[in-house]
Amino acid sequence: MNTLGAIIGDICGSKYEWDNETNPDKVELFKLGSRFTDDTVLTVAIMEWLVETGWRGGNSNEILIKCLQKWGHKYPKAGYGGMFRKWLASDGSEPINSFGNGSAMRVSACGFAAKTIEEAMDLAEKSASVTHNHPEGIKGAQATAVAVYMARTGFNMEEIKTGIERRFGYDLHTPLKERPEHKFDATCQVTVPEAIMAFLESESYEDTIINAIAVGGDSDTIAAIAGAIAGAYFGVPSYYVEKACDILPSDMLEVIDKFNNYYYAKQIVNKA
Repeated sequence: MNTLGAIIGDICGSKYEWDNETNPDKVELFKLGSRFTDDTVLTVAIMEWLVETGWRGGNSNEILIKCLQKWGHKYPKAGYGGMFRKWLASDGSEPINSFGNGSAMRVSACGFAAKTIEEAMDLAEKSASVTHNHPEGIKGAQATAVAVYMARTGFNMEEIKTGIERRFGYDLHTPLKERPEHKFDATCQVTVPEAIMAFLESESYEDTIINAIAVGGDSDTIAAIAGAIAGAYFGVPSYYVEKACDILPSDMLEVIDKFNNYYYAKQIVNKA
């Protein structure tokens, strides 16, 4: 298990978002110029929120908005969607009714922090609803968080597949190669099932990220969502963790360590 799965997926997918590579054999992880994007920035924001509140703390929404705005303004050129950019420019008091996959790309820490599936559902809804309060936006976040929770707590792939299909109604039977091709789609209802399938059709963390990138379209976010689940299920090779730590700035690494120490009493990343 490793909480960096989403962040590493984001970094590896970043070079392919606008230059898709749909042949898995040609996908190169940590391709020269790979970087973190908004997926990573907002994942870190959710981690900070969960540490600051212990998620049960008071004024949870107020603290969450503060964390999202803080990190969004700190890294303003990370590649946010248009609706989220407008939200950042506001005071954050009103959600944007979005069903974009931004709610799912940032939610993985909720699946790691939760003690039950019900807590994962609740945390995911809270994490999404301050911006992505559309039912599909909340559903995408909840499906991702539940998949992460199940992956880290010993459920096998078939159980994860069945559980997500039953709870959320996503099609997890149609293989990736038989799904309609699309240039770019950033909705939860399209990309979350694709990301989960990238995990279900894999045999390792690396396989998952390659599968996710080869879907095409919004490669970094699909790889972030898939990578979160795969990191919880397979763990992440230490080589990838080291590569990510070389790319991530120290302020992000500090929050990631605080999160891991708070919820798991261990330090997973250390830039020193």
